Amino acid sequence: MMLWQSVPFACILLALGSAAVTGVLRGRAARCWTLAVLGVETAASAVLAALVARSGTYYTYMMGHFPAPWGNELRVGLTEALLGCGFSLVMLLSLAGGLRDLEEDVSSGRHSLYYVMILLLQASLQAQIYTNDIFTGYVFAEIMTIAAAASIAVSDRGRNLLAATRYMIMNLIGSALFLLGVILLYDLTGHLLMSPLRNAVSALYAGGEYRIPMTVVPALIFVGLGVKSALFPFHTWVPDAYGCSTPASAAILSSLVSKGYIVLLIKIAVRVLGTDVIRGTGADDVIFGFGVAGMVMGSVLAIRQTDVRRMTAYSSVAQIGYIYMGMGLNTEAGITAALFHILAHAACKGMLFIALGTLADVSGGSSRFDALKGAGKRAPLAGAAFTVGALSMTGFPFLGGFPSKMNFVLAGLDYGGTHLWIVLAAVVVSTALNAVYFLRTVIALYGKPAEGGSLAVSEKNGFARAASLSCFMALNIGLGLAFHPVMEWLRQGLATLG
Repeated sequence: MMLWQSVPFACILLALGSAAVTGVLRGRAARCWTLAVLGVETAASAVLAALVARSGTYYTYMMGHFPAPWGNELRVGLTEALLGCGFSLVMLLSLAGGLRDLEEDVSSGRHSLYYVMILLLQASLQAQIYTNDIFTGYVFAEIMTIAAAASIAVSDRGRNLLAATRYMIMNLIGSALFLLGVILLYDLTGHLLMSPLRNAVSALYAGGEYRIPMTVVPALIFVGLGVKSALFPFHTWVPDAYGCSTPASAAILSSLVSKGYIVLLIKIAVRVLGTDVIRGTGADDVIFGFGVAGMVMGSVLAIRQTDVRRMTAYSSVAQIGYIYMGMGLNTEAGITAALFHILAHAACKGMLFIALGTLADVSGGSSRFDALKGAGKRAPLAGAAFTVGALSMTGFPFLGGFPSKMNFVLAGLDYGGTHLWIVLAAVVVSTALNAVYFLRTVIALYGKPAEGGSLAVSEKNGFARAASLSCFMALNIGLGLAFHPVMEWLRQGLATLG
């Protein structure tokens, strides 16, 4: 075992240990420590991704003294390494971009608590990406749920507390369903590690045993994690959770937290249940249907909003639908497209919420359409970042959203039949609706300024936000221009994931 192969475990342990350290720090020290940890983990994850890509294979990392099938372990391949690096980078940029609003929205006495929650979220995301144990995935999913709810409630305003409560209730329902699925799966197989689970599940399905329980297990797991990841129609907690949070929290929740649950679900679908079991139970068609419904209904709900933050929140529901549609195809092309969209949407949605923070600041603190008129001229960099994000979401060429939509169309072509026409119709309708509400917002940003709007932008933490938005824009352009190698890495990683 080479030293660099310990990076995934080190990232999880460093974030958890740093959360404890951050709890006793105050103010600037806590902030600098958290940013430093995220920076180190991003750099280490980038090195890990490069080394794993060079090796072209995967490896398992045994935790403790007991090997499989009794012990616990991490699994690291191309897919996991790329997701781990991308998630760490987006986490770092989201926090850096939201520092200014954090100081205004959260009382100084709670800053340390907020940074503790950020580090717990980072540890949970890395654990869900790398774990090879389904129960460990559940444990860190619960840690992430609690930390996410705290990051919403930290502002201590009435609306935030209501949003955090609603988020917690819905996510606990999802957690209960997911845990029931894990318990039933353990009862049927006697395993928690994913590789032995896959062998046991395949043997049970091939032998025709426990048909009803083997149908219930995928249903419980998919619905449970669907609720937690805001799959339509389980999205009712999204508008307030994303719309009321401080920009850093909204960026992290929309771009990373919901994706963490989906990554865990994809791993379970591919590594535990397998294509044959999912297709035999009909779960793939159900997931496909919910995904298509989310693509359309999320966009329809977004069009009806008068507040841009809530509009952007509903847009996330539509984008989550894209991911589930790709998963529902239950093919290599469909799941690879879903994985790429996870990265593309994470890079884009974090940038949109951070940009909205600045645009609202120069518009009297309001994110309503009428207040944001001319905000793109008062805050040029934020206006440019929001425009790049809006164009990416509508599938503009050379940005991350374009190859993402194209990949779903190609996956539909690869599948053929009725699914092809449903995919084409859903992508066309959703893209048209995306253009309606996002381009309407861009036009408002560069329209005639609203009277009485603030003309000055505070310089406090100006460099951090400017650097964050600039890096986000570069990341979106990079995904648009260099999507071929990224897709190839994901495809190779998926081939070894099963």
